[in-house]
Amino acid sequence: MTDTAAEPRLTSLAHGGGCGCKLAPSVLREILSEMPVGGGHADLIVDAATSDDAAVYRVSDEAAVAATTDFFMPIVDDPYDFGRIAATNAISDLYAMGAAPIFALALVGMPIGQLSTGTIRKILAGGRDVAEAAGAPIAGGHSIDSTEPIYGLVALGLVHPDRILMNSGARDGDVLILGKPLGIGIFSAALKKGLLPEADYRAMIDSTTRLNTPGAALAGMAGVHAVTDVTGFGLLGHLSEMCRGSGLAATVGADSVPVFEGARRLASDGVRTGASGRNWESIAGMVDAPGLDAPARDLLCDPQTSGGLLVACDPAQADKIMALFNEHGHENAAVIGRMQAGSPAIAVR
Repeated sequence: MTDTAAEPRLTSLAHGGGCGCKLAPSVLREILSEMPVGGGHADLIVDAATSDDAAVYRVSDEAAVAATTDFFMPIVDDPYDFGRIAATNAISDLYAMGAAPIFALALVGMPIGQLSTGTIRKILAGGRDVAEAAGAPIAGGHSIDSTEPIYGLVALGLVHPDRILMNSGARDGDVLILGKPLGIGIFSAALKKGLLPEADYRAMIDSTTRLNTPGAALAGMAGVHAVTDVTGFGLLGHLSEMCRGSGLAATVGADSVPVFEGARRLASDGVRTGASGRNWESIAGMVDAPGLDAPARDLLCDPQTSGGLLVACDPAQADKIMALFNEHGHENAAVIGRMQAGSPAIAVR
């Protein structure tokens, strides 16, 4: 197929889009409940046991390899932007571990016969350009003929074994910093319904293609105790993993969480994703949120595609870390809460 004018919209070919495609956390836990993780290998420093963002394998006293993979169906209709978003999202997992990206492999599944080779080429070009900007050239990959368009990366990076950032190291008294606003899932849902204004679309593209480069610098900073990136499970879902991994409770100030104004308006008008409801059901038992209305709950559980880093750090370092985010163009970063002693739970106030 070569006629792009006759092609369907990318999002019309997929039952879901972006990180909203992820399995619900409760379903994933059930599937993996009897699956062994990689324990027993001394040089496998990080495996799936703490639901972290990447696996890490020590290759020497000075170097470890971080490896991750992420792929999904289209969140937007522009093929180049779809490729950029998918690559940015995959590489984010490396930054969340404090790793510097080194190279990547492409994962490509396309409905041949429905999409032209030109459109597929644009998707791959978007991914290539982001990977090159991150210093991680795409060295190869694998492709299949699939019923829905799928694109993503296997991404690899390097990190010092003593500077790995995990989601399980938060300490009592740490403040929580979120690097990007919430609302990408709601924007995506509005786009599929033809309800997303152009200005909100541009804000969505700017956020989802902005690399989480502060992560590599955070690995060498004193007082940074835990990091993850907020993606398909929403802010509360990924914070719950940090709480469980660290054995701590968290308090979040609902009014302190950065949210796209357009997403807030759309949520108030009833626009939401199915994934936000599944995300809430998976963590509702550990969340105390009196007075939280449905739109606010949907935003806190909204599945983020290529979302921001969530950092738990010493309060004395918060200003320095906020300055780092700003230097890297993450101007909406904000302090949103605090970790404290207690059984793993989240209070939203």
